[in-house]
Amino acid sequence: MITSKTISNGILKALLTLVFCGLVLYFLFQIQSVLIYLIVAFILTLIGNPILDFFKKRLKFNHIFATIATLFIFVLITFGFIMMFVPLILSQGANLSLLNTAEIEENIVRLINQITVFLDNHQIDSAKVLQEANITSKINFNFIPNFLNTILGTIGNFGVALGSVLFITFFFLKDRLMFILGIKKLIPNSHEDQILHSLGKINYLLSRYFIGLLIQLFIVFILYLIVLFIFGVPNAIVIAFLCAVLNIIPYIGPLIASFLAAVLTMLSNLGSDFQSEILPTTIYVLIGFWLVQIIDNNFSQPIIFSKSVSSHPLEIFLVILIAGFLFGILGMIVAVPLYTIIKVMGKEFFPENKIVQLLTKDI
Repeated sequence: MITSKTISNGILKALLTLVFCGLVLYFLFQIQSVLIYLIVAFILTLIGNPILDFFKKRLKFNHIFATIATLFIFVLITFGFIMMFVPLILSQGANLSLLNTAEIEENIVRLINQITVFLDNHQIDSAKVLQEANITSKINFNFIPNFLNTILGTIGNFGVALGSVLFITFFFLKDRLMFILGIKKLIPNSHEDQILHSLGKINYLLSRYFIGLLIQLFIVFILYLIVLFIFGVPNAIVIAFLCAVLNIIPYIGPLIASFLAAVLTMLSNLGSDFQSEILPTTIYVLIGFWLVQIIDNNFSQPIIFSKSVSSHPLEIFLVILIAGFLFGILGMIVAVPLYTIIKVMGKEFFPENKIVQLLTKDI
């Protein structure tokens, strides 16, 4: 029989559970930077595991020296990017008008006026619409100082973040066997073999996935750079790098990259004639970027991703598409790693299921 005391105890337990969950979420929110460091360190560990094994098996390094050598490679790559981009950005800062809000506004107004003249010369009514819309008066340029302050703050914290991530990565690589033994003590004996085998398979597949992702981004970066160099676009390395990084976002990222490349190409050539130089160069760059994306979407990306996580390209496409509809851009970014984890766990714990057998036949 349900009494008032039972109901009150149930309500009290529910309230305490909600309060506890709220406190946990608040705590996680407060340490979000630490969580980001852990995630980045975990990804670097997955990328570094094959490098660590190479040093140990091929070069006969002991475990500590192999770990240090792997971390040293990460440090060299990081400082290589810094040494490549910081001087370039500083030297080209005046050309890009990064610190001059008034000049940015003036450049965009001039660009819009050139587009209007071009449309007028071709008897296109949209020029009048463009003038009546008065786009420049509706663009608020006050966000730029705030945006730059955010960037400067991020750069200021970069040293702390880099040191923290490398420190965590070092111990993830050095003590990976200790972590496995610790996990082994926590899991039930009845499922020990299944869970440990799953973790090993997940580690292997995700290591291949993130290495494949780096290779894919590098290929896209080189192709973008070639396109920009062919058409003489200033700041080609910076633009190509930014656009390549956007490719982390499946399908949507390349579209944003094309738009960014078009805008930066036009702003970099403002001293030239719009009809004879700016417009043709921008169109050629866009065509070049679309060709790169066709190559990437149909060759490099499906081959690299399908091989790295042992999944069919159509399977990956559908997973990313569904994750995008459900969880937006973040869902698209994490879709493949999470789907890989689910597949491995499914194969270990539900090997008799027909659907699981079909999806995991190549794992």
